Amino acid sequence: MRTILLVDDESAARYGTGRALEKQYKVIEAGSAAAAREALAASAPDLILLDLVMPGEDGISFLRWLRENGHEMPVLVVSALDTAKTAVEALQSGAADYIVKGFDIEELRRRVANLLRLSELAEENTRLRRELVADGQFGRLLGASDAMRRVFEMAERVAATDATVLILGESGTGKDLLAQEIHERSARRGRAFVAVNCAALPENLIESELFGYERGAFTGAAQQRKGKFELASGGTIFLDEIGDMNSVTQAKVLRAVENRKIERLGGSHSVDVDVRVISATHRDLPGEIAAGRFREDLYYRLRVVTLQLPPLRSHKEDLAMLVDALLLQLGARHQQRADVTPEAMSLLRRYDWPGNVRELRNALERSLVLCDGDEITSLDLPEEIREYADAAAAGRAAKKPGDDSFLGEPDFREAKRQFEIVYLRRKLEEHHWNVSQTAAEVGLHRQSLQEKLRELGIQRPGK
Repeated sequence: MRTILLVDDESAARYGTGRALEKQYKVIEAGSAAAAREALAASAPDLILLDLVMPGEDGISFLRWLRENGHEMPVLVVSALDTAKTAVEALQSGAADYIVKGFDIEELRRRVANLLRLSELAEENTRLRRELVADGQFGRLLGASDAMRRVFEMAERVAATDATVLILGESGTGKDLLAQEIHERSARRGRAFVAVNCAALPENLIESELFGYERGAFTGAAQQRKGKFELASGGTIFLDEIGDMNSVTQAKVLRAVENRKIERLGGSHSVDVDVRVISATHRDLPGEIAAGRFREDLYYRLRVVTLQLPPLRSHKEDLAMLVDALLLQLGARHQQRADVTPEAMSLLRRYDWPGNVRELRNALERSLVLCDGDEITSLDLPEEIREYADAAAAGRAAKKPGDDSFLGEPDFREAKRQFEIVYLRRKLEEHHWNVSQTAAEVGLHRQSLQEKLRELGIQRPGK
């Protein structure tokens, strides 16, 4: 039997509503917001009927507390206040429906049944999404490797909260897609998702874009304009490439993130903003902090939860899955279907994909458009992929037996990777694989070194 929590300070109203529902549901009563909190701790109601006007803490405040603390059960507001403003405020605060006292009993039962039915569908949707995560899919992101599954599982957990998230990863790994999917799985879904590319905006425009401006704030400011933080209020703001933001703007973003308040350019008063902040960067922020280019306090405020998207070269076991999915999407777009030959797939596996999944998608689109028939052969692949394979083969042939030097590697990226592996292994061995001591010697933060070791696949012998 489903459980309903009835929150109303009037005992007569609780009695009448409870009698109307008790044959179909288990009804728990609470005469105040404080009593409702105790009832929540003792039971897990499937739906809450909430009065708005109560002594002490009112219904709107209690409703906001529910959503801020991750309680997602539907709330049907029951109030004597029959005004559009009150109804809108209740719905914006997280109510699922609104009914005015004096209602017909059958109408109440119908509303309750509908909300519980919708809640069951949402639970089923959540279960199916979790199954997809287990199968290697998180929205438009794909990957069945251990590295990608870890990211998906953590993102699934954090999406249900209102926590601030920092997404790290190289360009082309899908940081923007991960941010969008976290928003879509949160309680803020259906509300604004506002993305800002901090690297694409000129320094003299980024503040006005983020915080807006008042009329007359500068030449050309003919009228007031809201910034991205205000436009995202109630939803999520995504600060992409946060590592490229100048220091002055960083200070203002820190204030906005900490206090949920902003001040428009040319303004004299603060504006409250209710936003969830998700940020992303391809830069090494601890290194940027050490160089004096990024605020340490902002970094720690943004990284409440950190998600690290691995580069494609470190999880090539996902390549076949990605190729199949991308060719399916591209085939529908171009009205053309083609498969990759084994020889071409071998070349795709040998390439290191410095542009990650974005580069893979572009390479497949080019190959699909230019191929003859329904097969993508090695000759259809971009020239840099074929040349990379040839250069790698030539490099391996040129190496002396037993020579581990990276200097004979023809490709700079591969040479750099091999150097980092040799260098870091040697330093770790010198410090008996103590990561903290090694990080201090090589001039990296401990977390940065751990991320680099994961990226390079370096593990302590015996693990």
